[in-house]
Amino acid sequence: MTAETALAEHRPAHSDLLIDGQEVAARTGESFQRFSPAHDVPVGSYARGDATDVADAVAAARKAFDNGPWPRRSGQERARVLHRTSELIRCERKDLARLEALESGKPITQALEEVDSAADLWEYGATLARHSYGEAHNHLGTDVLAMVVNEPVGVVSIITPWNFPLLIVSQKLPFALAVGCTAVVKPSELTPGTTARLGRLLLEAGIDPGVVNVVTGKGGVGAAMSAHPDTDMVSFTGSTAVGRMVAAAAGSQLKRVELELGGKNPQIICEDADLDAALDAVVFGVYFNAGECCNSGSRVLVEASIADEFQRALVERARRVPVGDPLDPNTKIGAITSDEQLNTIERYVADGLQSGSSLLLGGDRRPSERGCFYEPTIFAGVSPDMSIANEEIFGPVLSVLTFKGLDEAIRTANSTMYGLSAGIWTSNINSALTAAQRLQAGTIWVNRWMDGYPELPFGGYKSSGEGRELGSQAIGSFTQTKTIQLQVGPRTTRWVLESGN
Repeated sequence: MTAETALAEHRPAHSDLLIDGQEVAARTGESFQRFSPAHDVPVGSYARGDATDVADAVAAARKAFDNGPWPRRSGQERARVLHRTSELIRCERKDLARLEALESGKPITQALEEVDSAADLWEYGATLARHSYGEAHNHLGTDVLAMVVNEPVGVVSIITPWNFPLLIVSQKLPFALAVGCTAVVKPSELTPGTTARLGRLLLEAGIDPGVVNVVTGKGGVGAAMSAHPDTDMVSFTGSTAVGRMVAAAAGSQLKRVELELGGKNPQIICEDADLDAALDAVVFGVYFNAGECCNSGSRVLVEASIADEFQRALVERARRVPVGDPLDPNTKIGAITSDEQLNTIERYVADGLQSGSSLLLGGDRRPSERGCFYEPTIFAGVSPDMSIANEEIFGPVLSVLTFKGLDEAIRTANSTMYGLSAGIWTSNINSALTAAQRLQAGTIWVNRWMDGYPELPFGGYKSSGEGRELGSQAIGSFTQTKTIQLQVGPRTTRWVLESGN
């Protein structure tokens, strides 16, 4: 199918809020449109929720948790719903991917892969619904048996960003549901379509009314969700700056928070690396999703002895990356998701030019009749103190730094406030293990980059977040621990002696 045909086949539709199992208009009656950042055409319209709608959604989730059947269902029953959701996502794979490509500007081939990954996350979440265990302690003494049980934390506010809408909500919601929580979900106003559709798929899969509620709208919706006194937890993915505000709002009520925030992720290229493989990973790492990715490999640290050679090859390979219409299956870099983000990218590029670094490639908008696109960009001669070396840009902009010796590379890699992921390319096992031990990041890749699996936990050190998603550990974020002690036989000890003794 051609890009023109795919665009022509899309029919913008209106989506209301999902509250207590029903599709309802926002209380204000207002809605907003989302336009494709690549095509400048309307993709869909959505109810514009506000704090009053959040209150309705939280009330529904609270009732479903306190009085409804979902938290009391067996793990087997919850697993069936999650597994069925996975199947329904796969059934609507093409439509979901097209909607996500249109709203976000990402390439359609990438969107299809992300829908598949989202389905896999729901399938994995289904397995955890049947594997949430406690502990038994039977060696505390002959007169006591103790149990440690994990109970659902309660009502969870889930706030997701615009860069991976379906994938990121699927890194959170199935794990919360697996252990019996209920949820209110707010997608970004830039990319709400697939999350709104997911809410309907959950109802089709058999989830109980009120267990999952979806409120679309602007940032005030997320603020209301974070601060609402009847929610028990906030799970947020987004910028570190907003994450701090979410944590502050939740912390004032001692709510639990799980935060997946920004990154300025380094790839270390040693002179003994497989340079062809490393080149491909560097280009992929920074230009995947147009660099609008918390895991973007936006810093590359190259050993000085190979820096000139590597930079020349890097520019040559980056020039070959296809940029264009997200609905074209050949496209690797699509549109920038919003004008605001495009302006941010341009500001950082200007900072890079003014700081004295060398622009090797790009550095400007890509000419096009419609939409907002940015050229793949590479800076060399970058020092660790420059903004383009230590701040998250969220665009297709790569900073190349050099190092002499592994100690300097690790020191530079750890020099930012972030610690989401890092990688090293080397054929020396000692260098690999040393870097893996000393790099301050939640994920370390050795001779690979940005691969992910549902079984492996994901999250950051330092200002890159709090808590972990994915893996068997993920359900721990959505449970609280209770200790139960049982007396075995009569209690024979007495604190106060009986009279006459």
